[in-house]
Formats: sequence, structure tokens, C-alpha cells
Amino acid sequence: MKYAALCSIAFAVQLLGFQLVLAAGGSGGGDGECSFQTAIKGGSSGDAKIEQMNQFVIDDGGTQETTNFGQKINNSDSLKAGLRGPTLMEDFMMREKIMHFDHERIPERVVHARGVGAHGYFETYKDWSDLTAAKFLRDTSKKTPVFVRFSTVLGSRGSADTVRDVRGFATRFYTEEGNFDLVGNAIAPFFVQDAMKFPDIIHSGKPEPDKEVPQAGTAHQTAYDFFAEFPETLHTVMWALSGRGIYRSLRQVEGFGVHTFRLINEDGKAVFVKFHWKPLQGLCNLVWDEAQKIAGKDADFHRNDLYTAIEKGDYPEWELGVQIVEEEDEFKFDFDLLDPTKIIPESLVPVTKLGKMVLNRNVDNFFAETEQITFHLGHIVRGIGFTNDPLLQGRLFSYLDTQINRMNGANFMQIPINRPIVPVHNNQRDGYMQHNVFKGVVSYFPNGLQNNTPSMVDPQDGGYVEYPEEVKGPKRRGQPPSFFDFYSQPRLYWNSLTEAEKQQTVDGFRFEVGKSKSVDVRKRFIDQLNMVDNNLARRVAFGVGVPLPDKVVENDGRSTTGISISKYPKPDHIRTRTVAILTAPGTNTEEAKAMYEYLKSEGAYPEYVGVGLGDQDGLEVTNTYTTTSSVLFEAVYIPGGPEAIKTMMENTSLFPYEEPKVFVLDAFRHGKPIAASSDGFDILKWADVKTSATSAADCNSDLGVVVGPAGSCLNEEFKKALIEQRFWDRLPLDGDI
Repeated sequence: MKYAALCSIAFAVQLLGFQLVLAAGGSGGGDGECSFQTAIKGGSSGDAKIEQMNQFVIDDGGTQETTNFGQKINNSDSLKAGLRGPTLMEDFMMREKIMHFDHERIPERVVHARGVGAHGYFETYKDWSDLTAAKFLRDTSKKTPVFVRFSTVLGSRGSADTVRDVRGFATRFYTEEGNFDLVGNAIAPFFVQDAMKFPDIIHSGKPEPDKEVPQAGTAHQTAYDFFAEFPETLHTVMWALSGRGIYRSLRQVEGFGVHTFRLINEDGKAVFVKFHWKPLQGLCNLVWDEAQKIAGKDADFHRNDLYTAIEKGDYPEWELGVQIVEEEDEFKFDFDLLDPTKIIPESLVPVTKLGKMVLNRNVDNFFAETEQITFHLGHIVRGIGFTNDPLLQGRLFSYLDTQINRMNGANFMQIPINRPIVPVHNNQRDGYMQHNVFKGVVSYFPNGLQNNTPSMVDPQDGGYVEYPEEVKGPKRRGQPPSFFDFYSQPRLYWNSLTEAEKQQTVDGFRFEVGKSKSVDVRKRFIDQLNMVDNNLARRVAFGVGVPLPDKVVENDGRSTTGISISKYPKPDHIRTRTVAILTAPGTNTEEAKAMYEYLKSEGAYPEYVGVGLGDQDGLEVTNTYTTTSSVLFEAVYIPGGPEAIKTMMENTSLFPYEEPKVFVLDAFRHGKPIAASSDGFDILKWADVKTSATSAADCNSDLGVVVGPAGSCLNEEFKKALIEQRFWDRLPLDGDI
């Protein structure tokens, strides 16, 4: 009987007019169980969350139209008094349809409004009982269902994917002990130390309230006015203005828990941890010119990239890791573990890999799943605990509050995507859209009429493990002295970048700070950068029209591993790499097909780009120079064929803006691999692509530009370039300023 409530919940929803495939004692298993009960016990597909969600899936294919109350209807037109007469108020079909349409939208999230989600599973590598009592980190035989939502922070739901942003990386684990929400970001530190300042940082970065511009970015003066006045923001600003703020793909982002948490084992022993997600696809970022162009060519670029990889079976994977600090080592560092604007450098505390997450299923319905999922840091399971991080403590309040606002009531955990996969029993009742039908007269504790049930559960019997932290000190406002070092970690971050990555960061600052109309704002922010590094400050100042500052602090030269994207481990394959094969009538189809088949056999995603869709000399052209762009691909290949090359270089209505030339030139200046065979080399010369090769007679590879005869050498060198993914050394660096 302990699972009966789950079936009755589904039946209650059915009474509201939704068709559910559920029958107690029917389709799932024996002993009067529904299919969801069977899944929880390990039967059926073995994924309890999929089984649970399937109870609520509706397939309208092959059905007949009804109202929401079940009456079959023909509502193709409204009811009128005469075909040219007035519409009648009695038309219940129109009233219901229009009423529902008028209320389809719910308030978007105040932050993280733009998002995309996917389902998957997590498996632990070993039994981590020495660290935690959490069962999903102790049983290697179980796959824990997960749902992940990636998001931008500042933009509205309709904003572009490739804006410069911190980005959210929120993961829900549907564990056998309840839901655990790891609500993190794709950048390790956060802007502010105290939740009291969270509204201020968001208000400063959001569109300016007088004109509601600009959208989805901090490149305006209110943001940099706040940053200049509040230097604890500098560390996160440094991350966001580097390549970390404009990732190439959501499959190639790191995730961070931001805060310091505790892991607590069954014996009550605790350790401090920082959570990390490490992508097995490697890391890769865009450059700002590329990001802006993608936003115009495909505003849904990140969504489409994730959906496509999962649909093709190339499931993205991340390793969940933690940095572990023993309690007795809490104060051994020159920063405070409770300060969310700081990281624990990986050179000091390496990341211990706990297990692996795989995303293997796209959502069936964006609104029902991605939009209605309600993450909350307070969704926690035994064996995981909080610390006194002041931002964390504020978020524990804020998330529940904002979800009630968005979902119009307190019963949002009954929505299918939010339900835990374990039975829920408590004395919480009623409210808007209550789906459960509770039996009996008891809704309080303690009680005698129901033998004090639902009963309380002690830690030793599976209840939540509270950590007995000793707290002392007078009640007061403020921050501890250990929070007041605002410049060491931004400097550590700067020192840990390669020279090419530093240039990208400088370029990012020149754009963003340069968008501040106020000279005073620009100057005050440069003064703050000068406290990090004089070279950085002078290079940015040079580009934004303020005096070059004199040195006021020495750079200590300290750096750490785990920061540079370029130094992150790369996969040994080219699966999911998107490659444009540029063609025109007369293309050497033998060369084009050979490269296409080679790339496809290696798991890449090649596409023929041509002057028109459909068959072209036996090549199936799926994109034209009008419908796509270089920025939407990761690499370019130009096969030979004198007639095709001549056509591509002509000034005709087919190419009014020299599209083939721009295609190749953009790929080059964005650091992408480029390959050309035989006459295709002429396109490289035409586009002024710099290479040491003088012809395609011999196989040659130079900073990702690969030329040579079609064949194994060209293929292998191109594959090596695709594994490297970007060649930032092509781009010029600042001289002395």
C-alpha cells in the first residue's frame, strides 16, 4: 500500500480531464501494482523517472477533438447568428479555447529565463561511504535519473543563446531518497558575497530601466558602475569577460556548485566540498565577433547543438567531482571557504571524480519539462549539507519564493517533472491546483487517530542527517575580515590564462567597458582593474579612451591549473564536430564524397553547402550560402574542381557579398580548422588565409590550415586539427602599451 498514493495521484489528474495510461493492478506488475510502482522497484525500463513521466504523456495522434471537460466537438469556426452575423456568447467552445490561450504563459524566471534541458542518468564510480551517507553516491549498480537545465542569466526567454553571460548549470538528481538539486553555474565564483546584494547585481546588469536596453548583457554603464564601486565582483567579471563567458557549446561547459557544501557520512563525520562538473567533450569557447554573428544567424544555436547531439546518439557526458577539505583545514588558506566570490585553486586541492553523468534523452515538451521544473538548493538529501556561506543561505530562501511566484501556488512539486520518484507523505494540504486526494481526517502531528503517522524518521533509520555545527558570535551585520581580499583571485585567474586567452579577455573588456557612455564609469573601472594587474588595466584603458594608469601593485605571478580552456584535456576523437564542405556546380565530387564519408565514419557531422538545395552533381546539398554561415560550423573543407572554384570566386547574384570568401575568412579568423585539396587551395589564397603552403601539391598543416592532395594524409591532418578544435595563435596580440 505504500505506493498506492502515486497511482491515486495519477487517477486524480485523470479526473481533471487528462488521459493517462494507468490502471492499478493492470499494466505494470503483479500484486496490484501500477507500472510506476514496478519501475521504482527495478522492473520495466529500470528508469523510475521515465516511467513516472510516461504516466502523464498524452499523444493526440489519431484522436478526436474534445473540450477540456471531454465533450467531442467541431470547433473549426465560431458560432454565429448567420454566417455574416455576430458571434454568440453561448459559444462555449470558443470561450474555452480563447480563455486557455490567454493564460498559456506563466511569469518567466527573473534570472535564468532562457534555458534548455535534457534528461539523463548518473552513475557513481565507487562506494563513497567514507565521504557521504547519500545513497546515490554509494551504490555502483544503480543509475540515478537526472534532469539538467542550462541557462543564461540576464536575458529574457526570447534572447539569443550566445550572449556573454555566466550561465546556469542546474542538475536534479531523482534519487531513492528524494530530489537533490545541484543548482550551479558554468563559472566557478559568483559576483557577490552576500545575498543582500543579489538584487543589486542583477538590477545593475539587467536592461537599464528607462529604455529597457540593452538586452541580455552587461555591456552598459549601470553594470560597470556597480562593478567599479563593488570590487568583490571583479573575480567573476574576469571569468565572464574571458572565453568562459562565451562557450561554443553547452556540451563543452564546466559546471560549478559555486558554494562550499558539506558531505556527511553515516558516522557524522563531515568534510567541506566544492562541486564540479567536468565535460568529457573538452572545453571550447567562441570569440566575440563569432558569438555576435551566431546570435544573428541562429539565436537558438546552443539549444540546437544539444538537441542534435542527443538525437544522433552522441550523448554528452560529465564527471561529477569534488574538491575535499577536511574540517581541521578550514582556515589553512589565504581565502575564506565561505566566500562564494573565491575558488579553491585546483593546484592546491585537486578535483576527486565521484561519478559520471550522461544526457541521453531530449524533452518531449519544452514547457511541461524545461519551463516548469522548479530547482531549489533546499532540495537536499541525507549525506549532503550546507555551510554558512551568506549567499547560499539567501538562495535557500529565494528559490522557493520565486517558484511560488512563477507557479502561482505551493503545489508545484506535484507537476510531473518536479515529482520525486519516491512516495511523498506529510501533512501539507490544499492550495491552488491540489491534485492529491488525501484520505482520512488527520492532517497534523502528533496524532493518536493515525498512530502518529506520517511518523518522524531519525537519521539512523534513514532520516536526514543534520550536521551539529557549533555557532557562536554576537548578532550583527557585516562581513568577516577574511572576505575583504578582492584582488588576489582575479590576479590568479589572469595569470593562469595563455597569452591568446589574455588577449580575448582584453578584447572582451574593451567592448564591454567601451559601451559605458560615462567617462567617469570607465575610469573608475580601469582603476579597479589596475589593482589586479597594470598590464591588463593599461591595455583595456588604451581601447576605451581613458588615461593609462601607473602601476600601483606588483603582480605576484601566482597561477593555478584548471583555469585555462586551452589547457583542458581534449577528447581523442572528432565525434559531433560540424564541418561545412563548400561546393558549387562542377565541384570534384570524388574529393567531396571521400572527405564526407571519412568525416562521417569518424563520427563528425559533415554537410554540403552549395548554391541551391537538393541534388548537385550527385551531392545532397542541405544548406546554401544564404541559409547558413561559417560561424555555425566548427571547420571548413574546400574540395577542388576548376569550374566550381571559378563560380565561387565570381561576382554574381549568387554571391553578392562574396559569401564563399567570407565563409573561409571567418573560419580562419575565428581559429577554426580549414582544409583544402587541389583547386580548393585557390579559395584560401583568394580569402587571404595565411599558410606556409604554396600549393596543394604536397600535404601541409600550418596552425590548423591543412592543404594537400585528397587522401589519407589530408584526412589524418584534418582530423588532428579537428581534435585541437581552435588555433588561437593565429590571432594577433597587443604590443607594449
